[in-house]
Amino acid sequence: MSHIGRPGEPDKRTLRRDFLTMRNRLTADDLRETSAALAGRALELPELARAGTVAAYVSVGSEPGTLALLDALRTRGVRVLLPVLLPDNDLDWGVYEGEGSLARVQHGGRMALFEPAGERLGPDAVTTADAVLLPGLAVDTRGMRLGRGGGSYDRVLARLERAGARPALVVLLYDSEVVEHVPEEPHDRPVHAVVTPSGVRRFGREA
Repeated sequence: MSHIGRPGEPDKRTLRRDFLTMRNRLTADDLRETSAALAGRALELPELARAGTVAAYVSVGSEPGTLALLDALRTRGVRVLLPVLLPDNDLDWGVYEGEGSLARVQHGGRMALFEPAGERLGPDAVTTADAVLLPGLAVDTRGMRLGRGGGSYDRVLARLERAGARPALVVLLYDSEVVEHVPEEPHDRPVHAVVTPSGVRRFGREA
C-alpha cells in the first residue's frame, strides 16, 4: 500500500497531478484487462446485486473502465443513471440504454465526456439510486476519496445528504490508488467501499 499523504503531505492539486501521471502510463492492453477485472469484482458486491437503480458514469481516457460494468448491470435489469455535466459543474442525469445511446460531448477545453442522449431527469434523480459509483483518483484507509477537483460529486453527495438518501457509495480505482491517507476538507464524505481489479475493500458499513 502506498504511503502518499502523510504529515507534511502534498496538497490535493499535487496528488491529482501525480495520480494522473501514473494513469497516463497505462497501455490500451492495461485498460482492457483492468476494465474486465473491475466489472467482475464490482458485480460481486451485494450492494449492486440488490440494487434496482445504480448511478454510475462512463469512464474516459485512462480512468478505470466502466462500460463492461454498465452493460452487465443493464443486462441484470438494473436501471442505470448516467451524469450530464451542467454549465455550473452540477450534474443532471439520464438513463443508460446501451453504448449506442451515448453522445460524445465536449465541455469547453476539457476532455470530451460520454453522456446519455435521452431524456434529462433532473439533478435530484440521483437520490433514487440504491448505489452510486463515484469516479476518483485515490481513496485512503478511512474511505476518504480524492476526486478530480471539479466539485460535481461534492454536490451530488450534498444532495443525497439533504434528501436523507443513503445509497451505497462505491469508488472505482486501480490497485495502486488505495493509499494510506489523502487530505480532506470539512465537506468531504467517506465512501463505503472501493473496487479495484484485485478486489473490494469496505469502510465502516456492512453489506
